[in-house]
Amino acid sequence: MSDLLSPDGWGWQLLKGLWLTIRLALTTLPIGLASGLLLALLINGGNVWLAKIAVLFTTVFRSLPELLTLFIIYFGGQQALQYLSRLVTGHEIGEISGFLAGIIALGIVFASFSSEIFVAGLRAIPRGQREAAAALGLSRGRTFLSVILPQLWRLVLPGLGNLWFVLLKDTALVSVISLNDLMRQTQLAVASTKEPLFFFAITCLIYLAVSLLSSGAISRMEARANRGYVGGRT
Repeated sequence: MSDLLSPDGWGWQLLKGLWLTIRLALTTLPIGLASGLLLALLINGGNVWLAKIAVLFTTVFRSLPELLTLFIIYFGGQQALQYLSRLVTGHEIGEISGFLAGIIALGIVFASFSSEIFVAGLRAIPRGQREAAAALGLSRGRTFLSVILPQLWRLVLPGLGNLWFVLLKDTALVSVISLNDLMRQTQLAVASTKEPLFFFAITCLIYLAVSLLSSGAISRMEARANRGYVGGRT
């Protein structure tokens, strides 16, 4: 069995698939966080119509299966790009890569769920803190960055940590659009060697190892964010 994971076997291919999976997740994370925070600010803001649009957006993409969202972005994006290229240049040019489609689709899903966490965090911060910052002459932007955001980060970190684990698992969906992530490489190895139990077990261990490393990193971040608070972890 060890020959199956040798450099001449499938070991290197699995590592390449793992690297693509990690790159996809790490690239999607900041996009999903920023988009989720923006949606939360719109929902929690004073503009009723923008709040309704943001709520509609999050409701739709929280309701759809992640795989369906990926298909909509990948195949719908291809058609939209081809339509625009025909409209502008008269012929079809370019295409959306599977990696980009994966980032957009998973980013939309992550943003939709994280926005609910951000909204709850924003509403948990006492309004009096904003009023006190205004009384001190701080601008709204400065108030958000210096007063609201540090507290918000502490409140939402546990929920966002759970979403990170969901994102790691959802990266496996990109294998259906022939992107050579860890799951795709595993499927190719199984088809080539006829050893499904071995390779699926190895892939399970890899995902478990990445999740354990992530759990340790998130715990350290939570401990750091809770320093100085009564009952906070040290």
